[in-house]
Amino acid sequence: MKIGTDGVLLGSWASVEHNPFSILDIGSGTGILSLMLAQRSQAQTIEAIEIDDDAFEQCAENFENSPWADRLFCFHASLLEYVEAVDDKFDLIICNPPFYFEDYKTNNKSRDLARFNDAMPFKHLIYAVANLLSDNGVFSIVIPFKKETFFIELASIIGLKLNRSLHVKGNPGVEIKRSLLEFSFNETKIPIAIGTELIIEIDRHQYTEDYIHLTKDFYLKM
Repeated sequence: MKIGTDGVLLGSWASVEHNPFSILDIGSGTGILSLMLAQRSQAQTIEAIEIDDDAFEQCAENFENSPWADRLFCFHASLLEYVEAVDDKFDLIICNPPFYFEDYKTNNKSRDLARFNDAMPFKHLIYAVANLLSDNGVFSIVIPFKKETFFIELASIIGLKLNRSLHVKGNPGVEIKRSLLEFSFNETKIPIAIGTELIIEIDRHQYTEDYIHLTKDFYLKM
């Protein structure tokens, strides 16, 4: 599976200023978020959950070949299976969930699992965070902008407060496409270095200074 811009943005933007000891990556795909957070933080344990067979194998291989292999662990399980099996709490939970909500499906089961919301309903995600996030932990997610209000309301049911948000546009002439949201059970005031809106490109492959500043540590050519 390709590495998407959503994952790079979330992995660059998610807060690690609270020095998380343990991190959970829900729906890890090939493990990009876990690897980015291993690079950005001193977390001793970073666990990733992936249900798809091929993605899990890629994730495990990527972890083994990384400089942080001793801190990275990938589990082949559904989210609800993992919640039922684990008693641990995590200081940071991060998720780039399936984001297609339409009924249209392809003939590729792996692609559908990675891209459609019914593979990981938001209610299941909130249930998992309620059970797995530590009292002072942070939960970060990227979702379609049109689902932002719904998700914030859903999160409030378990007492999660929105601390930061970033609205992402592909270029200046289009509507907001993505929302990066950060929650905790306790309100925190973490400075937002680039403001509350981010434009990725001025023109094709001509990236904005904000986007370069946020993601440059993760691109070989930026």
